[in-house]
Amino acid sequence: MTQRPLSKRSRGRTPFVWLLAALAAAQLSACAPLIVGGAMVGGTMMALDRRTTGTQVEDQTIESKSSSRIRDLVGDRSHVNITSYNRTVLLTGEAATEADRTAIEQTVQRVENVRSTVNELAVMLPSSMSTRSNDSYLTTKVKATYVDAKDLQANAFKVLTERGNVYLMGRVTEREATRATDLARTVSGVQKVVRVFEIVTEAELTEAQTKSDPATAPKK
Repeated sequence: MTQRPLSKRSRGRTPFVWLLAALAAAQLSACAPLIVGGAMVGGTMMALDRRTTGTQVEDQTIESKSSSRIRDLVGDRSHVNITSYNRTVLLTGEAATEADRTAIEQTVQRVENVRSTVNELAVMLPSSMSTRSNDSYLTTKVKATYVDAKDLQANAFKVLTERGNVYLMGRVTEREATRATDLARTVSGVQKVVRVFEIVTEAELTEAQTKSDPATAPKK
């Protein structure tokens, strides 16, 4: 995908630009008719993820199967992003008709291991390439804001942007959810922030982290 040229205002901000570039490399852009939002299996990103390794693999499989089935169902007439987190599937993008919108969700619901679906598809013409490029840029800006915040684990959040609307997924506490939402709203160009979080307590989060990595358990 061709990157949009930086504005004059952005030139010279080399550290920030490099940070955005690094974050962009870790994100899947929304430039193809069908997109899956999987994690990096076997790498550092998987180790920092709050899902179990098995769940991460399941989510990737869900995205892959859903993508294939939706492509067979609607072809190129709809632009659909498929993002699975802890077996909850978020559908974003544009469907050609209301019938397509419903059929797409029903198709995903039949995929093995899908627990629930959140259908945010808009019934309209597919977004333009320039819109999708801008959405990708907004996603990197939101992620960069989380990195700068210091009080958030940036890799705990999955961020997706559609037509300026930012969707946030993750297994997070209420404090983290509120903080992440507030920060995303401060990013210039963001139209709306939609929370698709799985909220857990601080105790549940600590327990999950201890099970995945005993070294993170609080010292007695």
